[in-house]
Amino acid sequence: MFDSETMIAARQFAQRLGCETAALLAVIEIESGGRVYAIVNGRKEPMIRFEGHYFDRRLTGEARVEARRLGLAHPNAGAVKNPSTQEARWTLINRAIEIDAIAALESVSWGLGQVMGAHWNWLGYESVAKLVNTARDGVAGQIELMVRYIEKAGLAGALQRRDWTAFARGYNGPNFAKDGYHTKIAAAYRRHAGAAASSAPPSSEGMLRLGSRGARVRELQTLLVRAGQSVSIDGDFGPATASAVRAFQAAFGLTVDGIAGPETMRAVDRYRQGAADRPGEQKLAELKEVRDGLFSGLGGGLTIEATRRTIEEAAAKIGGLAGLEWLSASLTVAAVALAIGGLAWACIGIWRRRRTVEVPA
Repeated sequence: MFDSETMIAARQFAQRLGCETAALLAVIEIESGGRVYAIVNGRKEPMIRFEGHYFDRRLTGEARVEARRLGLAHPNAGAVKNPSTQEARWTLINRAIEIDAIAALESVSWGLGQVMGAHWNWLGYESVAKLVNTARDGVAGQIELMVRYIEKAGLAGALQRRDWTAFARGYNGPNFAKDGYHTKIAAAYRRHAGAAASSAPPSSEGMLRLGSRGARVRELQTLLVRAGQSVSIDGDFGPATASAVRAFQAAFGLTVDGIAGPETMRAVDRYRQGAADRPGEQKLAELKEVRDGLFSGLGGGLTIEATRRTIEEAAAKIGGLAGLEWLSASLTVAAVALAIGGLAWACIGIWRRRRTVEVPA
């Protein structure tokens, strides 16, 4: 699938990450779709995608007004459509550069790793122009940019362990499982590794890590907050929680890997407030499914029941009208069904409150 230039660069950067070449190639394949450059004006250029909502946020005053007028900026993601060809996308970027060069370059995802230009400072580049020059410096430059992101996001360990769930959550975001990003990388790894592909589960299996969610994650987050770490208690083990875990591990002289394994869990357990303490446990009223279920079920059922009584009263005044008795009975059934359905949804919320998902299906 990849040419020799890409294979050589991938091997070199896999050594830098300490992971199998097949693991890095799997990420490159899924991120790039197997296409690592396009010919634009006779030159090999990195694949790009312009994000008009990024551009919009980076502009002010007349520049933003003009960009919106030209269809280059919009407050909503996806509202500015990318042309189908890479050549047309480069033309679009050049139009944006005429309005604000820095904002335009920051608003593009660059190269086979789809790294946003806006990350230039976080990734240690002197300017967004330096990041762009790296991405345009051949396939090796593109992989360098992606590897910098992997390192900065603390994802090298996930690649070393072949922990596709953890890597996907950190690189692709909270909705990674929706499109099966982690399973796609796993399949790509098996293709590139061939007979050498490891079937052993990651060493982090059974531990809370990137991609985990649910009751045990809320418990961990609550204990981390008590320990002085800054993290939202939302049950989603994302990059912010991983960062809080690493900070906690460093403070207590533990192995810093961002994984809440046995050693880390023993350390955070000292912040429990007695045997009966249930850190992070949600009250029923806090569960969205419970609120929605009770409202739509009981509330909706009561509304339908009120409608049914109104119909019966109208029928009585009219002196009987064919079909009204059937409609009244049907509404009674609908009210009951809606109430039962709403309560069932509430029960699902209660079940989810106690559930922890380590690896999405």
